Amino acid sequence: MATLLIFLPLFLLISLPVSISQTSSNNGGDCNGIFITYVYTSGFPIPPNVSTSNSNNQAYNFRSNLTILNNSPDELKSWRVFVGFQHRELLVSASHAVLADGTTLPGDVGNGTVFAGFPTTDLKSAIQTAGDVNQMQARIELVGTQYGVASPAVPLPSSISLANDGYLCSPSTSQGDRTQVCCLKDSNAKSNITIHEEIQPRQEGDLTIMFDVTSSSESNYWAQVTISNNDNTSRLDNWKLSWEWMRDEFIYSMRGAYPTVVDTGDCIFGKQGGYYKGMDFSKALNCEKRPTIIDLPLEKTNDTTLGMVPSCCRNGTILPPFMDASKSKSAFVMQVYKMSPDLNISAIHPPQNWKINGTNSPGYVCGPPVRVSSSLFPNPAGLSSDTAAVASWQVICNVSSSTLKKPKCCVSFSAFFNDSVVPCNTCACGCSNANPSNVCSASEPALLLPPEALLVPFDNRTEMAKDFNKRRDLPNPLPCGDNCGVSINWHLLSDFRGGWTARITLFNWGDTNIVDWFAAVQLDKAIQGFEKGYSFNGTIMPDTNNTIFMQGFSGLNYLLAERRGDNPRKDPPVPGTQQSVISFTKKTTPGIDVGAGDGFPSKVYFNGEECSLPVILPSGSNRRVPLASSAFSLLLTMLVLMVLQLSLWPEI
Repeated sequence: MATLLIFLPLFLLISLPVSISQTSSNNGGDCNGIFITYVYTSGFPIPPNVSTSNSNNQAYNFRSNLTILNNSPDELKSWRVFVGFQHRELLVSASHAVLADGTTLPGDVGNGTVFAGFPTTDLKSAIQTAGDVNQMQARIELVGTQYGVASPAVPLPSSISLANDGYLCSPSTSQGDRTQVCCLKDSNAKSNITIHEEIQPRQEGDLTIMFDVTSSSESNYWAQVTISNNDNTSRLDNWKLSWEWMRDEFIYSMRGAYPTVVDTGDCIFGKQGGYYKGMDFSKALNCEKRPTIIDLPLEKTNDTTLGMVPSCCRNGTILPPFMDASKSKSAFVMQVYKMSPDLNISAIHPPQNWKINGTNSPGYVCGPPVRVSSSLFPNPAGLSSDTAAVASWQVICNVSSSTLKKPKCCVSFSAFFNDSVVPCNTCACGCSNANPSNVCSASEPALLLPPEALLVPFDNRTEMAKDFNKRRDLPNPLPCGDNCGVSINWHLLSDFRGGWTARITLFNWGDTNIVDWFAAVQLDKAIQGFEKGYSFNGTIMPDTNNTIFMQGFSGLNYLLAERRGDNPRKDPPVPGTQQSVISFTKKTTPGIDVGAGDGFPSKVYFNGEECSLPVILPSGSNRRVPLASSAFSLLLTMLVLMVLQLSLWPEI
């Protein structure tokens, strides 16, 4: 016993550093940066129960904790963490965080997701807080569903990392029920944040949304929301904007825009009605947790009740800045009422999970709102000084590369050296099975067409196509149509020693006029030779070296809708058309082979949508032919001129 007492202190001295080392590792003591841990805590199988042979499709509840600890000497602003979920996870809830792409929970995160802090977005350092872990750390409790990983196996993510700019993370390591990683500041990363700055710098994106609080009181505040399009090849029509209130706020009044649903029932029967007992909620606008906002029509611009907001009331249209900078923004103001515990003048929390879309727009993914320097507004009294917002937040939205949707426009190719047209691809804009009697092949390539077929709807081209291709064996069934609302023909008009010309023709097969249309044509090898567009306003885009931006001149910015033929019983519908010749010189593009492919676009956009291109080019042995010899060019030009005259002729 005496011997044991002698050696007991020695055992304690030996084991104590090991215990400290293990604890230090688990708490990030060895990490002088941002220490992130993901710990799986529990899980169990949930219905429906599947057979053993189908165990990969058995669903399980999972509960995990995600912890972000700031061990660095600097404050971590607007923290964002990537978690590489890999087991088809459906996340049901996440405390003290939101999904950075704006997805509302429950949401599919099976391919990984980025979390952003809410309501606490910043993590202070130990130096700033004297080691107060509550201010240094964010702890997120996750609850969700995963597939196929049964106990005793643990459904850990493939990796975790800090998603903030300016940091480098070592490869994450996993052991038992834990995955962890240490992320350090990158000494080579450049930042424009000064040591005294308490807010984040403004960022660039395809589309930005500013949430500017212009006045604040204890119970409510006024905010201006400004949507700015920064992408020169994208536009929005009939935009719809939504967000999620996180602290029981509600919209009392609004100018410059309006909610799609005016409904205050959630307030009247909720905690808002209990607190604001004297409020007439019939005058309020919306109490939904996730309201959807739309723009007002043009005639409300100067309405003293609903309008009178700069950049408001444009029917939901936001144009590219290169086309018209004055129409590349949309704005509205709203009065927002708050609830306890935020009933003081400085308690302002911007909504989260922003989403925006439109009828003619790409798919956007929006990040969380980030506090930035206060926006400046013109002085309302007309003085030369500016008025600063009380507080400003910026939401960055970028075009999603994973947005998989069918095009809405397609392109056909033709040339002076070939009498046929390479038409739009089969099912270029999708194929529908809604009409089973209309049997066609979605896989057969489109048949070559005579030029006059471009001016009639696809359903009226069948006999033309059969007659034009009578020397070859036709597939049965014939190929389906392109099903596009807008088609574009790119025609090589001439190719001579000093230059060449092309003609672009737009066809609108839809039932509505297209206002303020624009097209962008990417020519990888020919752009330096661009001279001018004759009936369109054509300009090389400044931020590219291969794209021509085209729009109609004043008074020609309407692409009319399809209309009935003069004799509807026998004449097919007539599309709305616009056409222009474009000229190029060869002085700045030596060696260009126009007919072999250099004179055809590699990408075409119409109103921000990328159009489907043919998979083949027109063929021909003798490509350098004078313009006057092209029967194709003369025929199509005459036909388009006839259509234009008929569309402009007043109906009787």
